[in-house]
Amino acid sequence: MTVRTVRIAMNGVTGRMGHRQHLVRSLLALREQGGLDLGEGTVLMPEPVLVGRRAHALESLAARYGLHEWSTDLDAVLADPTIEIYFDAQVTSAREAALKKAIAAGKHLYTEKPTATGLDGALELARLATSAGVKHGVVQDKLFLPGLLKLKRLVDGGFFGRILSVRGEFGYWVFEGDWQEAQRPSWNYRAEDGGGIVVDMFPHWEYVLHNLFGRVTSVTAHATTHIPRRADERGRPYEATADDAAYGIFELEGGALAQINSSWAVRVHRDELVEFQVDGTEGSAVAGLRRCRAQHRAATPKPVWNPDLPATERFREQWQEVPDNGDFDNGFKAQWELFLRHVALGTPYEWDLLAGARGVQLAQLGLRSSAEGRRLPVPELSL
Repeated sequence: MTVRTVRIAMNGVTGRMGHRQHLVRSLLALREQGGLDLGEGTVLMPEPVLVGRRAHALESLAARYGLHEWSTDLDAVLADPTIEIYFDAQVTSAREAALKKAIAAGKHLYTEKPTATGLDGALELARLATSAGVKHGVVQDKLFLPGLLKLKRLVDGGFFGRILSVRGEFGYWVFEGDWQEAQRPSWNYRAEDGGGIVVDMFPHWEYVLHNLFGRVTSVTAHATTHIPRRADERGRPYEATADDAAYGIFELEGGALAQINSSWAVRVHRDELVEFQVDGTEGSAVAGLRRCRAQHRAATPKPVWNPDLPATERFREQWQEVPDNGDFDNGFKAQWELFLRHVALGTPYEWDLLAGARGVQLAQLGLRSSAEGRRLPVPELSL
């Protein structure tokens, strides 16, 4: 067995997502399982090099997981010829400049989204990386969730017939931070720091809709700030300048309509924190993070509206569970494995910086639609 090491500079891993999902549940999990099997007797072993601004946090994280290398000097790390991949999970406002440095250093790129604070910057990154000949990928983790994988199986199998509509509900109550600690960092609620639910979630909705149902061709959105005043990590009050809820309608190539509500100011009354209902001429399905339930045309009951009598039907029991039919790994880890194979073997990989730019475009147009109060077309992007 040949073990090939790939050294990965991981910037922003002291944050929630970078730490839990990308470091622990992806790369360290890969190491614990003995590396990534590339076939023909070769195993790829990821070797994280932690990068960030806070030395004490990096040192503590490295010690906790038995890692030996960390640095607060990004330039020095990028100058190291043994580093092959640069990964970015920083705050959005710091990401674009760091990615440009990594491209100039000839590193392959894997990054969280949004890739930049505006469409021009996102497209420039895609052009620079393509011109430099480096491989590049953007995290689009929800495509690898068990619920959405089952939903895609139904789509690919023609279960729905002609798809009519997609309805999505996402969100939960994020505490204001005054009497209970908030579950999200305060920068998420400051527009000047790159915060806002539109720039956070619309890129997700773009790739989910694009990959499962078709390209988004227009957007109508209303973004708002329901909770205008919050308290930060030190308990200090601040004005929320970014949107914490957005209500969007997306027209899709092929004629289907998608309506997705996103909110950090909603209390959950559904089975999962995100759910999508897809209705088609031949059947419907409801998918969440893990579960997917379906109802075929032939098995659809005939409900009758009668407000004078209590409903006796248990509607949720009339749906059939879509089976797992396999084991599902952590979605972040699954996409990391695909990107590492892309780097090591040159296997096809479609979730690149251009795909990331589409997410930035949709967020930008969503905010503009909300500000102008009108429907906006979503032009197709190219390099």
